Amino acid sequence: EVQLVESGGGLVQAGGSLRLSCAASGFTFDDYAIGWFRQAPGKEREGVSCISSYDGSTYYADSVKGRFTISRDNAKNTVSLQMNSLKPADTAVYYCVGYGSSWCDETLLGSWGQGTQVTVSS
Repeated sequence: EVQLVESGGGLVQAGGSLRLSCAASGFTFDDYAIGWFRQAPGKEREGVSCISSYDGSTYYADSVKGRFTISRDNAKNTVSLQMNSLKPADTAVYYCVGYGSSWCDETLLGSWGQGTQVTVSS
């Protein structure tokens, strides 16, 4: 059974930092891209970042470029999202998502985690 379990969310003041982690199991982690999506109340789901398993290429939404950094540890089957200079607009539930490919192709989204809440106060 494929499982993606997020951790690390919480409440932080604007300008602060949080590190989200995603622990994966039930599939060959090295073969698949992993990403993060988020959804705020009343808003559309937004792709935040992704990391390829093929060559480690990373992708970021314009709204988080320069502030967020995604990384993966294939030995531990984990993906992390370091979030710095957080803004109230970053408040959302963050989901870890497995792609059905080694590339970050959003037409091939697979399994989702249960989500972790990030709240940034002003």
